Amino acid sequence: MSLAHFPGGADSPPHANSITKVTVPALSEMKRQGKPISALTAYDFPTSRLADEAGIDLLLVGDSLAMVVLGHENTLAVTVEEMLHHTRAVRRAARRALVVADMPFGSYHGSVAEGLANAIRFVKEAGAEAVKIEGVRIELVHALTEAEIPVIGHLGLTPQSIHRMGGYRVQARTAETVLQLRADALALANAGAGAIVLEGIPREVAAAITAELPIRRLV
Repeated sequence: MSLAHFPGGADSPPHANSITKVTVPALSEMKRQGKPISALTAYDFPTSRLADEAGIDLLLVGDSLAMVVLGHENTLAVTVEEMLHHTRAVRRAARRALVVADMPFGSYHGSVAEGLANAIRFVKEAGAEAVKIEGVRIELVHALTEAEIPVIGHLGLTPQSIHRMGGYRVQARTAETVLQLRADALALANAGAGAIVLEGIPREVAAAITAELPIRRLV
């Protein structure tokens, strides 16, 4: 199928106009029903187009763009403008998948007002349908939710904290840190996060937290 083919065009198959858009509430319903949810990272139009046509449910424009596309050593160097540019490209191709924009380092680490303003840019200027932030930032999650911006949380190994963590290390390896991770995940869920990325933690811990949360865990 050509990458220039869009649903609704003259050569569209009969079912092309009946695409059901994936939303954050739809993800919660899929979890409730026990349906698997697929997620991939995309940085550009052709990748997004192929993934969307394959039926992927969620496309993350990850700040890993810094390393994978731009050649940096870690995720910290990528800018808001660069992330906006690539989010626009991904969103142009996505018809069904939920498009989530990773907010880069520094774009939400100051005041809540600054984080909210940058998140609004991702929705308004780039077409993102949700934003992802790392760490336990409850006030910001509340503010984004009140502004009608769906939020994806990210706990465990958070790449923007590489210097504090001393590298890419497995997290939640002691009883104390597991309990803290559980509390953080519940706090994000109660604040309004629609899903949570649990990265770099033991699978048993991820499974236990997932079973307890009313929202979806992404790995």
